[in-house]
Amino acid sequence: MANSIGKSLVFTSFGESHGPFIGGVLDGFPANIEIDFNFIDQELKRRRPGQSELSTKRNESDACEIISGVFNGKSTGAPIAFLIPNNDHNSKDYEQLKSVYRPGHADFVYDKKYGIRDYKGGGRSSARTTASWVVAGALAKLLLIKSFDCQIQSVVASVHDINVPEIYTVDWSQAEQSIVRCPVPAISAKMEEKIKQARDSGDSLGGTIATKVTNCPVGFGEPLFDKLNADLAKSIFSINAVKGIEFGKGFASTLMYGSEYNDGALSLDNKEGGITAGISNGHSIEFLTAFKPVSSISKPQNVMDTDGEIRELIIEGRHDPCVLPRAVPIVEAMTALVVADHSLLNLKFTKI
Repeated sequence: MANSIGKSLVFTSFGESHGPFIGGVLDGFPANIEIDFNFIDQELKRRRPGQSELSTKRNESDACEIISGVFNGKSTGAPIAFLIPNNDHNSKDYEQLKSVYRPGHADFVYDKKYGIRDYKGGGRSSARTTASWVVAGALAKLLLIKSFDCQIQSVVASVHDINVPEIYTVDWSQAEQSIVRCPVPAISAKMEEKIKQARDSGDSLGGTIATKVTNCPVGFGEPLFDKLNADLAKSIFSINAVKGIEFGKGFASTLMYGSEYNDGALSLDNKEGGITAGISNGHSIEFLTAFKPVSSISKPQNVMDTDGEIRELIIEGRHDPCVLPRAVPIVEAMTALVVADHSLLNLKFTKI
């Protein structure tokens, strides 16, 4: 099982949804970076369950304890290891899942691949484990801010059929005031209502998250096989429920002529999304991530059990009707880990 990501800055995640702890180790983090513990706590609060009426009622405090790699408030260069306790898991909700495979989950494929699966909350495959990703991402953000004043922000661009037109051109400063994390208040209100309707009917919704990386220096990315956009795509696809990613104009570019698409030397259109030939080009890095509807819904569904029989299942427990608001800090975290890793990789190469 692959539990690590990165080359110069390596993050290893561990723990299960209903285990005593989740956590991580971040190795390769430079020394003498001031660690803002309040910033890490705030990033965790943005992801934590139970933060609004639109999220799961699981109520974890997500208190992070850093147990190595930091001395007197600064990184030492040693691996930074941290723990987050699981205090509010309710395993009895999952007893009925012991002998069935939930649609859209890892149940069936984990069982067939490994011959064993943790049915309590999904174990290792649960989105609960992403809390540790957010801690690692917060540390990567601190490194990027210190090194380049490089900033990373994600916002909800669409929920189901409600979307923000021209998402990269609107003001994102109001996004954190919205419980959906949509930057346009009027559209945010419509998204909230749509999610409530899905929740009340026992269903779920998907949508898209837009991400912008500003002040990323020119030159990050190592072609041919470690392109910046390729590594970003891999990290983003590691997030639960992600089904697609596009940079800049993405699929819309297929409808353009070359004369329309090509960014000239003085172009401000940024159709490439800040990455050319796999290398950051100095423009803001911009990409859109597509999330499917949450698989755990309370509507009756036909499922297969471990004996190969079809039966009806109503999934119990506490689940998000739409994962997008809480996924925003996770997308930011994985983006930060990749950009920070490439910033360190870039130090190994010089101009010929």
